[in-house]
Amino acid sequence: MVSRHMHAVGAQPSAIRELFAYGQRKAAELGADQVFDFSIGNPSIPAPEQFNQRLVELILQGPSLLVHGYTSAAGDEASRDAIAADLNRRFGTDYTRDHLFLTCGSAMALTSVFKALAEDGEPNEFIVSAPFFPEYRVFVEGAGCRLVVLPPETERFQVDFAALDQAVTPHTRAVIVNSPNNPSGVVYGERTIRELAALLTRKATEIGRPIYIVSDEPYRELVFHGQSVPFIPNYYPDTLVSYSYSKSLSLPGERIGYALVPPAAAEARQVYLAIAGAARATGHVCAPSLIQRAVGLCAGLRPDLAVYQRNADLLYENLTAYGYRVAEPAGAFYLFFQAPGGLSGQEFSALARDRFHILIVPGDSFGCPGWLRLSFCVETERIEKALPLLERLIKEL
Repeated sequence: MVSRHMHAVGAQPSAIRELFAYGQRKAAELGADQVFDFSIGNPSIPAPEQFNQRLVELILQGPSLLVHGYTSAAGDEASRDAIAADLNRRFGTDYTRDHLFLTCGSAMALTSVFKALAEDGEPNEFIVSAPFFPEYRVFVEGAGCRLVVLPPETERFQVDFAALDQAVTPHTRAVIVNSPNNPSGVVYGERTIRELAALLTRKATEIGRPIYIVSDEPYRELVFHGQSVPFIPNYYPDTLVSYSYSKSLSLPGERIGYALVPPAAAEARQVYLAIAGAARATGHVCAPSLIQRAVGLCAGLRPDLAVYQRNADLLYENLTAYGYRVAEPAGAFYLFFQAPGGLSGQEFSALARDRFHILIVPGDSFGCPGWLRLSFCVETERIEKALPLLERLIKEL
């Protein structure tokens, strides 16, 4: 009666969404101040006032078709021009609107890229290092491909290059990179990116075909203490970028992002058209036109990270002092720590939930059992109230 695969995807619960729904129920029952929901990555910084002003101006300017009417499938030309100019200014590139395809968030960009790179009638594989965003598996398998997961390197949460060398085969279409990383908050530094580029260049030569990097960058601007995120196309030409304004401009519900196909990438025009075809095949008509145009007017805006950095520092300093083993967050708004007391990640998550209504996501679905993700895009006061409870938990264990 229905697709077994699609039924399985729909029936399989998301650990993140389950905890979030639990938190909403408990908040209604006990009061919001009694629940410490660190489950979901919903930005707590307000969208920039300038963005809101541009929205109002667009709505009032009329005529309606210029605001709410269809754009081309690839997106409003002026908006793509503005985004390309912003990238060129920041990264010394020479992109134009023809290298950008605007999408409903990074998720749509990723699903289109995976479908575009999946060769008909061939086994197609995409490689990712754990820990990784769980939806990558859904997106890759939805494209009829296989996700190959490298085991986590838990000392620094960088790439295990020996494992990657063994994992690359003639079926490898791309390696997925997510930096700053969800869930670890770690940034891949320039040394890691250069080594990754050298390895993939060598393997592509051996195999005799391009191996792409798919760089998923929704947290590109969210970095702390002067950290910089290498712009991977400048290190490895065969890089395709997926981006979202959900986090940088606090617009998760507006669903706006893009796929970028740099002109230096192998078969760039064919890849771009395949992305357009993949988007069309999954029901894409155009990204929301009003938000496209507003983003085009605000392409150079950057977030105020003061709250996120304060939260990151507060959590890292206190949890390490309590005795937790924590990956130091360099970006995004996640803190990744190991379950203490010999517990599994699921056991510690359940303990924190049941004892103190602290909601933290186990690392199993991220490919990293025994670890947990705490999302700190919340009010600082909520973290301050939760810290003594987290100290009690580790002392009891």
